[in-house]
Amino acid sequence: MTSLTLFSPSGVVASAASLRLAARRLGEIGFEVQIDAAALSRRQRFAGDDATRLAALHRVAHEAPSVAMATRGGYGLSRLLDGIDWALLARSVALGTRWVGHSDMTLVHLGLLAHARARSWAGPMACYDFGRSGEEHGEQRVDAVDEVTRDCFVEAMGGELEAVGFRTEAGHDGLVARGTLWGGNLCLVVSLLGTRHWPRIKGGILFLEDVNEHPYRVERMLLQLQQAGVLDAQKAVLLGAFSEWRKSPLDRGYSMKTVLAELRRRTRTPILAGLPFGHVPTKVCLPVGARVTLAVQGREVLVGW
Repeated sequence: MTSLTLFSPSGVVASAASLRLAARRLGEIGFEVQIDAAALSRRQRFAGDDATRLAALHRVAHEAPSVAMATRGGYGLSRLLDGIDWALLARSVALGTRWVGHSDMTLVHLGLLAHARARSWAGPMACYDFGRSGEEHGEQRVDAVDEVTRDCFVEAMGGELEAVGFRTEAGHDGLVARGTLWGGNLCLVVSLLGTRHWPRIKGGILFLEDVNEHPYRVERMLLQLQQAGVLDAQKAVLLGAFSEWRKSPLDRGYSMKTVLAELRRRTRTPILAGLPFGHVPTKVCLPVGARVTLAVQGREVLVGW
């Protein structure tokens, strides 16, 4: 069986039952699951103090399981970045460990890319994706693991996943681009600008998503990337879900469509919406740091590696 360790590098796990449910479900689909000793630690909103969470990250890297999956995101990895032994994490990747997650795990993905050019996987997390039991996700009630998320994860970890596809807006037919796939949560991508943990990717395929951010905040962060020259340096930008934000009476028709139109006015880099990824039940797995080919036929997009 494929070994899989669940660990908590960021926010506190609110429910031990959710983590146990995730572990059981992951076991049922063929993984030999181990829960890190500090996974349920608590200190304020964090899964233990900084030293506890950093030790957990390094402990998992030392053990080098086949899969290292975060229990959840939240906030906390920003505090650890300067203390992470990136060579140790890169060694685990060389030994076969696939670091998996989204949200706050964006910082691990991009740090591995910046410091070691090591690959990792943007994908599901234990409690968010495998530990649901009647939770509310926006207006959608979800009681079980999403089948697309589950199957895509199993194929990715088994080395069988070679491409993901989605449907976008008209206007990109015939586009073909090749480059390094990178990105993740927009807030966290922007937070690395100007730091030594920023991966300097030119000619890449950048993917972005976020949650609880009003479109004007999304626009502000995207404009920061554009004004810093990041967007113009990419072959394409893929936008995932921007979920769980609330309209304001001041919007007066302002929306994510407005953001997209403004951004496209400012950069020649193709921007494709519709990537099934983010803080939503249905998500694909994406190999951060892999060389990929993006091809569009009509409105159908294929990203292969």
